[in-house]
Amino acid sequence: MKLTIIGCSGSFPGPDSPSSCYLLEAEGFRLLLDLGNGSLGALQRHAGLYEVDAILLSHLHADHCLDLCAYHVVRTYTPDGPLPKVPVHAPAGAAKRLNAAYAMPEEPVLENSFDFVRLSPGTRHVGPFEVTAATMNHPVETYGFRVTHQGRSVAYSADTGESAELVKLAHEADLLLCEASFLDEPGLTPGLHLNGRQAAEHAARAEVGALVLTHLVPWYDKSRILEDAGRGGFAGPMELARSGAVYDLG
Repeated sequence: MKLTIIGCSGSFPGPDSPSSCYLLEAEGFRLLLDLGNGSLGALQRHAGLYEVDAILLSHLHADHCLDLCAYHVVRTYTPDGPLPKVPVHAPAGAAKRLNAAYAMPEEPVLENSFDFVRLSPGTRHVGPFEVTAATMNHPVETYGFRVTHQGRSVAYSADTGESAELVKLAHEADLLLCEASFLDEPGLTPGLHLNGRQAAEHAARAEVGALVLTHLVPWYDKSRILEDAGRGGFAGPMELARSGAVYDLG
């Protein structure tokens, strides 16, 4: 299983990265976790436009889903005509939400390009992957994911505040992609995002193999996020996410 970070910028695209998008590959199957604004362009450095086999959307905030509108254009207007539908596993209302973002008079709706599948907590198979979804602590319906292939696992927090469900979901995963949106300062809004220290604390409790801090908001100093994470008690390898970084999990 190979993981490529396409986009890791939080809330909006930054100068070095689009918004959230992660590519997982195994046995020739390509699975996207999220497709945030700006990510479709960077994705083409790592996969062909027509080579995506399935998509998981953690939630319906623009920085995690909006480039599905652009990908609809790709799959509708190719020189050879429309392409087969791609399964999109997403929270309730995904088609309505994204059609509202895309809609123009007499334009084809996104259901012409995508087969929307309603997400719920639990485990399902997507291509060669076993995918477990769990509800995260965020103001809208949001799912974290654990993706497993041949005994190796990647856990993804999506957007969340402090969450016991995330610890359970990530337990002994080989790698945890954990959001670290905030600096470790007083007065943070609860139930919204984690800071670097909290991300590392979740990783330590989950006993994961490695931690990658992601959803890095451009107005914060990334080195501060990493410094904060150093106080979270996680003893394993830890680094900041970077667009284009590749992790080979065997």
